Amino acid sequence: MASVTDDRKNDEKPMATNELAGGGADEPREAARSVGKPAGDQGFFSIYKKGQGYWTRMGTAFGAVLVGALTAHFLYQQLPAWGVPSNVTVGISAGFLIAYGLLVFWLMNKPTNADFLIATDSEMKKVNWTSRKELIGSTKVVIIFMLLIATFLFVVDQVFALLFWAIDVLKVPPFFISG
Repeated sequence: MASVTDDRKNDEKPMATNELAGGGADEPREAARSVGKPAGDQGFFSIYKKGQGYWTRMGTAFGAVLVGALTAHFLYQQLPAWGVPSNVTVGISAGFLIAYGLLVFWLMNKPTNADFLIATDSEMKKVNWTSRKELIGSTKVVIIFMLLIATFLFVVDQVFALLFWAIDVLKVPPFFISG
């Protein structure tokens, strides 16, 4: 059996297991599993915590694609007005889309942003969604209330129009008085 001698001074503490694996004593155990690789050094195109927070990531990606496509379309339409040739306009729009796509991918895979999206997804799973029957009933109440309020405001508006027409503030009579 081999023995290991300890040549450290008395005031030094022995290293913890995950310190030997490449991480500090406060880092999670995932760092200990990837011996030889630092925790965040997985390459640019790897997805942080793949499989978690799928729907919030897809929603965020859809929103980012929509914003990027609309911005590229805006550039494509507006650059010729500034005197840029059409072939250069296509290149600028395509370059914008590529740079924007890389920026969005990087931002969505930053650990703090990805953890936020994962936490949002888990919170959305806890939401108590209403049933179809409750939703239809609430929608009917809102529509009826809005119609009542609109009718009340229309009547009040016509009363004021009649009053102001009667004292010659308005020169045009209300629509219900034929003149």
